[in-house]
Amino acid sequence: MSVDRARSALAVAAAVRAGERTARSVVEASLGRIAAEDGDTHAFLRTLDQAALAQADEIDRSVAAGRDPGPLAGVPVALKDNLCTEGHPTTCGSKILDGWRPPYDATVVRRLRDAGAIVIGKTNMDEFAMGSSTENSAFGPTRNPHDHARVPGGSSGGSAAAVAAGFVPLALGSDTGGSIRQPAALCGVVGMKPTYGVVSRYGLVAFASSLDQIGPLAATVGDAAALLEAIGGHDRLDTTSSEVALGDLVAGLGAGVAGLRVGVCAELVDDTAPDVVAQVRQAAESLAAAGATVEEVSVPELRFGLSAYYIIAPAEASSNLARYDGVRYGLRVDAPTVAAMNTATRTAGFGAEVKRRIMLGTYALSAGYYDAYYGQALRVRTLVSQAFARAYERFDVLLGATAPSTAFALGAKTDDPMAMYMSDVCTIPSNLAGHPAISVPFGTGDDGLPVGVQVLGPALADPLLLRTAAVLEAVAP
Repeated sequence: MSVDRARSALAVAAAVRAGERTARSVVEASLGRIAAEDGDTHAFLRTLDQAALAQADEIDRSVAAGRDPGPLAGVPVALKDNLCTEGHPTTCGSKILDGWRPPYDATVVRRLRDAGAIVIGKTNMDEFAMGSSTENSAFGPTRNPHDHARVPGGSSGGSAAAVAAGFVPLALGSDTGGSIRQPAALCGVVGMKPTYGVVSRYGLVAFASSLDQIGPLAATVGDAAALLEAIGGHDRLDTTSSEVALGDLVAGLGAGVAGLRVGVCAELVDDTAPDVVAQVRQAAESLAAAGATVEEVSVPELRFGLSAYYIIAPAEASSNLARYDGVRYGLRVDAPTVAAMNTATRTAGFGAEVKRRIMLGTYALSAGYYDAYYGQALRVRTLVSQAFARAYERFDVLLGATAPSTAFALGAKTDDPMAMYMSDVCTIPSNLAGHPAISVPFGTGDDGLPVGVQVLGPALADPLLLRTAAVLEAVAP
């Protein structure tokens, strides 16, 4: 899939740092394109025009004064609307956070600004990141830029669509069960879930805390690597933050895959559409041609991942979302008593999918059912991690599909939650294990829509995954 390298994040930053382009002109072009074209796509919930232009002017002054404003100088970045931005609304795609303006920036937002990147706006998402199509937003669905009758995937569909439409070269999403990688595949962009803990979650509004991870969406693998470099690193504000540094991710992209052991995972291929399978097979052949050793592998335990996830994630969500009670912040529906006010607020503020998952999670954690459901799901999670560990004794990385099919039609699965949940069957196992995984655009399906292939690896193998993805990107049809 061809990419306009001149509009890549690294090219834009190089031009701004060299004084060949102004950061203001870059931001104005991005905002202009969003204003002109996003009406049909609805990737953005809001743009931060004044703040973005003010930051661009500051970067231009730094360049004029001979100071280096950072490796992503002047690059517009879109943020999924569950990332806190000081003084600007953060809704999580939900009515219940109506009017809430965080008093602080998420760590990743602060690090973006330190790197010279410019936050251009907040993107649409499934409410509280619960969904696979961005149709669960309280503010209306996002549409796939390749076909406005199709979904962009979810829950980071707005961020993926913003990159795919060329509104921004970079975006951030969150990935709880595939919410970066699946929309990346459906929109034809690069999307990566880093190793759990490599990127601080401070300032990410929680869905399922043991699964959530912030990661990059980008037009190219190089841009994704640069963005991960900028936002990664230990953060004392996040107690789950890793102290292991990933190093210079961009510099290692050209090392190739000679001698790499690649396992084509049957469980991530067999139940996908034939046109998706064909692209995964072609990707495997391309890696073999580049010097990798490619073999088939079966990891049967991965088939249990979906069931375990839809116990664990709702259970954690039911706890995390208890804070939205109409008392402290966001929406409040007045009623005669506190209990009635709480009920009325949550009834009006939450959408159907969020309510469904809260009820599932509360049931799984209730007395008499905890061991049968939640405890059992945790044991399955351990089995999945152990199965991955055995697979990585034989292989350096695993290869499979990112999504079971290309982008499906808007409304096609909204009345069938189980069919919608199956959209994440290929991506969930990495979240359960806390491992990194990346989706790379690799050709198209029979309908002409993008297909993403997924590269998975053990914890802290993020540089290796990016290196492998760079090879696939170079030979992608």
